[in-house]
Amino acid sequence: MNPTRPVTLLIAALGGEGGGVLTNWIVDAAAAAGYPVQSTSIPGVAQRTGATTYYVEILPVKAIELAGKRPVMALTPGVGDIDVVLASELLEAGRAVAHGFVTPDRTHLIASTSRFYAMDEKIAMGDGRFDQDKLTKVIKEHARDTLLIDMDALAKQSGSFINAVMLGALAGCNRLPLTAEQLEATIRADGKSVDSNLRGFRAGLETARASAPVVKLPEKKKIAAATLAALEAEVAQLFSPPAQSIIVEGVRRLAAYQSLGYAQLYLDRLKSIAKADALAGVQGRLLKEVARHLAVRMSYEDIVRVAQAKIQPARMRRIAREELRVTNEPYSVHEFLKPGIEELTQLLPPVIARPILRLAERKGWLGRVYFGMEINSTSVSGYLRFLLLAKLRGLRPYGIRYQQEQEQIEGWLAHIQVAAAHSADLAQEIAECARLIKGYGDTYARGLANYRAIETRVIRPALDGQIAPARAADAVASARAAALVDPEGLSLTKCLDEVAGKGNLALAAE
Repeated sequence: MNPTRPVTLLIAALGGEGGGVLTNWIVDAAAAAGYPVQSTSIPGVAQRTGATTYYVEILPVKAIELAGKRPVMALTPGVGDIDVVLASELLEAGRAVAHGFVTPDRTHLIASTSRFYAMDEKIAMGDGRFDQDKLTKVIKEHARDTLLIDMDALAKQSGSFINAVMLGALAGCNRLPLTAEQLEATIRADGKSVDSNLRGFRAGLETARASAPVVKLPEKKKIAAATLAALEAEVAQLFSPPAQSIIVEGVRRLAAYQSLGYAQLYLDRLKSIAKADALAGVQGRLLKEVARHLAVRMSYEDIVRVAQAKIQPARMRRIAREELRVTNEPYSVHEFLKPGIEELTQLLPPVIARPILRLAERKGWLGRVYFGMEINSTSVSGYLRFLLLAKLRGLRPYGIRYQQEQEQIEGWLAHIQVAAAHSADLAQEIAECARLIKGYGDTYARGLANYRAIETRVIRPALDGQIAPARAADAVASARAAALVDPEGLSLTKCLDEVAGKGNLALAAE
């Protein structure tokens, strides 16, 4: 997302589908978040002879950061200048393509596959309907990314209106500088048909998240990452010397963890951090720390990772040499595992995993129900069980855990980049918060909960200008230290309460 230009959104909705309400939700959410926003509309006509078009521009920089300047925004969409096209009907998506608003280098197109036939289709003597397969092919060929789902069916299933489903689908694609929570809060604040609108919103959100991979590597990047040596050479060309050794180790780690394409994604993410480092003038210090923590975060512990670790030859040799002190004598290693429901669903696609997790949450099973097992990893059957799990790493990018991790990583990196523009120390402290998120099972859950508490009560207020950067850096450091000292969170809660108290006193003094 380029902070120097607005995010452009073109909405095509039919009469009576609530396109105006949808636009207002988006505008209100952006305004509430502090982003400069503008919208215009072109009324259509009834009886399915045309759509009502809405155009929205959102500058992804908080108004408070513009120092009194006002951005200049367009009143009408420009050909070849649209970031997101949102259509309630497939033919309207086709119209957007025909008019030049959808381009393969920029536009993310979200459309419903449902049809509401146009007048030309209805009055034809024979079958005047447009060929839906050809229409879909044209749409996919001209857009950079597409999300095509039956929003009309989702609206009927959820007892909602299609505009709420459209908002949820838009939120699930992460193309706006607004979170799903902010958009959902706007529906609540609107106060009209809240329950049904929220059902539609969540139906669209979950379907969008389940339909599109979180990270899609372009083919050219897969080809560019043909060898590990090529990636290591890229490190030497793109990054400053102080961070190069750390980044090379990160590339090797992630190539072994998942694939060369995943290691390439690691480098792509670090490019933006390198720019933030240069702007902050810290001579590679921020880049080095982020590179170290990012490599660890991207190689998160899951059932595949555990299985890989259990059968590593180096591990077996170490156990034999250092713990059992044997040379040629036979020995056996028994692994005691206790996975919970969350661990068992990690590799399942989100559309399957989420209903299981919701049921487990309603029943009170999460964090309470575990499946204990003992496996002899030195036996043929035990080794093959772990080997089979390790071989499932190809399924990892399609699983719910992968999606969750990538979303969290992107959010963490975004905080660092925004903070670096104001305070290198604050950016550094936010980067160090990655130390909280580690391990597996309950340890991971506690660490993630502690990070989210710091993010909500210190990091986000600091980035919104509610806390001075210098004081925010100290507050983040103190909160992180408290969380590491006491994993249960009691010290952290006390520390955050003290930070909030000092913040209120500062505001009162002002």
